[in-house]
Amino acid sequence: MIWGTNYGRLASQTLFTLFFAGNDFAPRCIIDGKNIQDYLQEHYIAAVGKLVDRIRDAGDLLDECVIGWDSMNEPFEGLCGWDDLNHSPDKHSSTLKKGTFPTPAQSLRLGMGQAQTVDNWTFGALGPSRDGSVTIDPKGIKIWAEPDTEVEGVHPKWGWKRDPGWALGTCLWAQHGVWDIESGYMLRPDYFKWLPDSDSKNPCALDFIADYWRPHWHAYADRIRASHPEAILFVQPPVFAIPPPIDENVLRGRCAYSPHYYDGLTLVTRHWNWFNADALGLLRGKYTSKMQALKIGQNAIRKSFQEQLAILKDDALILGPYPTVLGEIGTPFDMDGKRSYGWTDHGKYKGDYSRQEKALDASLNGADGENVMNWSAWTFCPDGSHDWGDGWNMEDLSLWCPDDLRPTAEESSLFGLADASDARLLPQHSNGMANGGVAVAASSSLSLATLALGGRTTFDEVAVQKAAMSSLGVHENPYDFLTDGARAVRAFCRPYPIKVIGRAREIKFDINKAEFKMSVVVRAEDKPREGDEELATEIFVPLVHFAHDRLLFDARGVADVDANKSGNLSQLGSLNASSISLKKIQPGQQFSPSLPVLDASYSRGTSVTAGSRTPSLRAGMEGTPVLEGDLEVVNVEVRMNGGRWAVEGQKMKWWYDVPEEGEPERVYEIEIRRGGGAIRVRSGERSWFEELCAEWCCCLM
Repeated sequence: MIWGTNYGRLASQTLFTLFFAGNDFAPRCIIDGKNIQDYLQEHYIAAVGKLVDRIRDAGDLLDECVIGWDSMNEPFEGLCGWDDLNHSPDKHSSTLKKGTFPTPAQSLRLGMGQAQTVDNWTFGALGPSRDGSVTIDPKGIKIWAEPDTEVEGVHPKWGWKRDPGWALGTCLWAQHGVWDIESGYMLRPDYFKWLPDSDSKNPCALDFIADYWRPHWHAYADRIRASHPEAILFVQPPVFAIPPPIDENVLRGRCAYSPHYYDGLTLVTRHWNWFNADALGLLRGKYTSKMQALKIGQNAIRKSFQEQLAILKDDALILGPYPTVLGEIGTPFDMDGKRSYGWTDHGKYKGDYSRQEKALDASLNGADGENVMNWSAWTFCPDGSHDWGDGWNMEDLSLWCPDDLRPTAEESSLFGLADASDARLLPQHSNGMANGGVAVAASSSLSLATLALGGRTTFDEVAVQKAAMSSLGVHENPYDFLTDGARAVRAFCRPYPIKVIGRAREIKFDINKAEFKMSVVVRAEDKPREGDEELATEIFVPLVHFAHDRLLFDARGVADVDANKSGNLSQLGSLNASSISLKKIQPGQQFSPSLPVLDASYSRGTSVTAGSRTPSLRAGMEGTPVLEGDLEVVNVEVRMNGGRWAVEGQKMKWWYDVPEEGEPERVYEIEIRRGGGAIRVRSGERSWFEELCAEWCCCLM
């Protein structure tokens, strides 16, 4: 099962239809005296409401810890709005066409155990394309529950009572006159197209978002606000769907638009390509042909992602002057047959997440630029693994994985490794089940705990042990701690504005140069209130990119990377940043780019308190390293056209003047680079296309 293709399967289509539109399309489906739509929605809303009440009653959590509530995750219209059940729609929808793709009519027949020959689809550079047909034969097995599963209509476990008018053992849509089971003929192929209560002589086509999704969202929002009056209501319609207008009396100025966005080509093919396509543009009718949506080269792809996310950001204006927060964005890590896990090429690319880094950086860069968009990365799974991914449906998008933890010094000694960072020398793990259903621990997760059990434990035990190893205090500095187990960490651990005096107009970040730029528009009304004169714009400057030279050691201080004569770092081996082992690197040449827009020259700094103290660390909670005193944590060079700055840990404060009443707005710009140059890693081997077009400057449309 694939989440995207599951939308086109009978079970999902039926359940979404019953949830949102059961009153209109399934009036015979009655449980405990209620239509299935009311039954499902009331229970769903009540369950979330119970959680809201518990959080409210816990005290001191609402409005600070919990600021708001998202609506149903990635909802779908089910069968609502289908023109003809005998045919799949020509227009794109959130249903992914990959593999077998039955029409709704074929799904209904399959659900009653009847064999069907259905279209088969592949997913390529230009999206889905038909690839012949496949015959599916359920051999009489039906999807519908048999009558003997509920004695006298009462469910033996849950206790609900089904109305006698809803017969078990047969298709509920046949019971509503949609099709004839014996002949397989669709009696009412347009059954879900029209609003049932519209004039039969002049029927009204339904609008799923306005007619069904929005009423549910209103009921959900009312329940949330009953217990959390100041909640920010997050609005998430179906994937890539345009949100409907919502009454401001409901929103009350406390709202955010929360669509999801993924690079579909990379997500589905699990490969980072040198080409891509504007999926949202195709869906919104921007192009007359698929070829026009094709984007070739990294620059074109990155620009396209920003343009697509700009469209989603503009969708928020339908709701009002509200922000957009990407509820999900991310990329798969099990690319190319799990190449990065050492499962291909004799383990040559084990730990090399360069392709994932490029893909994730391109997606997150889409939220940058003039979009300046907030996002939530999907996902973090502390109990994931190389074998089973995130533990759900074989998805593997976690930004951190216990299988990517570096071995401890004790483990290195036990296995006779010359360098504690070289996990590639540990015994290779098994790609799947072994030893009668017992998992073999992944090489990078082997610990003294697993060794004590002979390296063989259950899946649950392995997950617990691997997760525990990350908190045993084996890191001697925060750089090691923050990168250990992280995958494509340079892509997702990015600098960003935390708080802004004014409005951030544009942000740019180049992970290969460790260079961050931001421009801010400031107006008189942005002046801090009396007593808040010392408020500053705050920027997160992650240690992952801007670490001070003294922190770039491995756990034992082993020197295994040298600086070249020009001061730039030599490239490391094909390792993920989470498995890099660096020695202290001497600063290189001073950074002095030509930026005519900025008047001020670069200034260097490492912390609010200048100096060259050696970091001192103490063990924090559960072994987490904690910096003590005024220490040099990051090494930055800063250029700006106004104001002053200082760094506290991984946070930069930037003070500047705000226009007085009647004065025009001002634009401030700042550029931050790492002193001595970026911490460089090898970006992986280049494709033939990159060799042909080294700068990736090609672009179509």
